[in-house]
Amino acid sequence: MTEQLVLGPYEGNILQIPLGSIHSREEALERLIELPKMPINLRDLPRHIRVHHLMGLRDFHVPPLEEGRLFESIDLMVRSGYHYRDPRSPGTFGVISGELPIRMYPRIPAHAAAVEGASGTGKTQGCLRSLNLYRHQTFLHGHFPGFKDPHFQVTHLSADVPSSGTAEDFARVLMRAWQQATGSTRFDHLLKRDRFRNPMEALNEWRQVAISHFLGILHLDEVQNFFKLATLEQRRRRDGKGGTPELSIVEDRCLKWILELLNTWGIPVLFSGTSDGIGALTKRLSNLERFGTGGYHSLSVFDQWDDPAYRKQFLGQLGRYQYTMQKLKVDDDLAKLILELSGGIPRVIVALWVSANRLALERPDDKLTTSDFVLASQTYLGPLAPAIAAVRSKDPLRMRVYEDLVSQDTTFWSRLWGRVGQSSPVPPIAS
Repeated sequence: MTEQLVLGPYEGNILQIPLGSIHSREEALERLIELPKMPINLRDLPRHIRVHHLMGLRDFHVPPLEEGRLFESIDLMVRSGYHYRDPRSPGTFGVISGELPIRMYPRIPAHAAAVEGASGTGKTQGCLRSLNLYRHQTFLHGHFPGFKDPHFQVTHLSADVPSSGTAEDFARVLMRAWQQATGSTRFDHLLKRDRFRNPMEALNEWRQVAISHFLGILHLDEVQNFFKLATLEQRRRRDGKGGTPELSIVEDRCLKWILELLNTWGIPVLFSGTSDGIGALTKRLSNLERFGTGGYHSLSVFDQWDDPAYRKQFLGQLGRYQYTMQKLKVDDDLAKLILELSGGIPRVIVALWVSANRLALERPDDKLTTSDFVLASQTYLGPLAPAIAAVRSKDPLRMRVYEDLVSQDTTFWSRLWGRVGQSSPVPPIAS
């Protein structure tokens, strides 16, 4: 029996079908939670098997309330965007053919939303997990108005802005993301080239394909890569004069292309990145009004140990995952210690918890202790110590260089999980 979809005001628009039913914020938050299964027979499992269960905590996710708001913003942008691109509307296919730009319809809004936050606060995960709540990313319609043959629709696409920030690399990133999501070979002829003769033509070709397959929303992560961030020394020199140096753009035509994507072609765009990057983007694109409509979301670190979002929801769930025979009580003192050692950064808290359990499994007593967290912060997470100290200090100058500290080594997280998964990673705790 076909599932009965709840589509509200969008009933009858086939573009809404792949999205599934409209969810409330509470339903979305519940669906966004990911709690890995804890083995029932832990006592019967040898330690080397328990370590493999422990590594499943990399998928642990307890969304903050702001993530529920983010999903609402995304859902409103996608569904309302499809409302104005309904295939039943005669003007829709004029847009697809390129004969009639969307700006001919003055009532169609250009939606954009922004998500900012420091490294490890969950901005990328929040965007990706929210998008993945939709039933389908790609959907093949057996019958589609205006098309003789079956036609596939793409509801969402995510891509990282390349570190170079150039139009050519940006076009390649979008094309590869399209290939990965759809399996299409549409852009093979371009990607085989060493260089594009005209990067803007390549971007426009990508845009035309995206429009013809009714892309619902484009998510661009790491938007700070569009700009040349001020160096650490420049920030320090500027601090005494008040404010920070304005970020300069790498290639202005990239942002002009995105602005055209919004204004002319009506494809919603979700931006995510650091506070510096989102701030620069807002100034350059004059998108304050769009973000006010689409949504402006800030994801932050946990600041107070007794904040219910941290103490009861996040740590309350994480504390259940203990893989030793002798458990550690998750009390207020432990909550304070973890906040101090992690800077309240969600990603670091999970890494610290996993690393501490790993250390405990190395010892004969098979017991998790507070000392395991201290040693884990000094060893596994040692390279993050300057960034964590900056976050905890609340000093504006030290906070300003936080992103520099955590992003210098792009291989840190992959190496961390590799080390956690190895045996005898660090010396045992002295008795």
